[in-house]
Amino acid sequence: MNIDPIIRHFPELTDRQKEQYEALGALYTEWNSRINVISRKDMEHLYTRHILHSLAIAKVCQFEAGAEIVDIGCGGGFPSVPLAIMFPEAHFTGVDSIGKKIRVVEGVAAGANIANLSAINCRAEQLDRRFDYVVSRAVTEMARFMPWAWGLLRKGQRGTLPNGILYLKGGELAEELAATRRHWDLYDISTMFDDDFFETKRVVYTEKR
Repeated sequence: MNIDPIIRHFPELTDRQKEQYEALGALYTEWNSRINVISRKDMEHLYTRHILHSLAIAKVCQFEAGAEIVDIGCGGGFPSVPLAIMFPEAHFTGVDSIGKKIRVVEGVAAGANIANLSAINCRAEQLDRRFDYVVSRAVTEMARFMPWAWGLLRKGQRGTLPNGILYLKGGELAEELAATRRHWDLYDISTMFDDDFFETKRVVYTEKR
């Protein structure tokens, strides 16, 4: 697996960040052989369809040092693992109700020396703290996701966008987003990255008001 897509789109990476991204290939190959969090056919596309996809959020919002971000339904660590490498001064919390997925996140974070990422095996509704941003990748319909996420956010601005939700979604979204009765900004990932995989994919954002 080749990290060239990451370096090409993020040329400002430090040597340490490059080493961490490089390490993800072997780490996810090893962990996925034990606990299947990425489809077998997708493993060869790890750096494009999972890591680069996660980093579309970094093209939309740069998190400040000290910002606290929660990844709801983090699965095997997307988008939180790639984002934690990109923003080493921010702190990320991955949350998933399935314990074996949290083991993958913990194992990958330890193996890649990602010190600013913690993982919790629980449901989002069980969290009793607040965050600056919620990130997630296609966990469920937005109207269902919003009640889980909204109460976890605090108002303010700890990045280039005001605090809020940054969600990776694909397909036709107008009806789904309208059901939340909130204003959403949509960012086409196809304008950021040139792979055909991103043709219908977006980062959707709403501010915590």
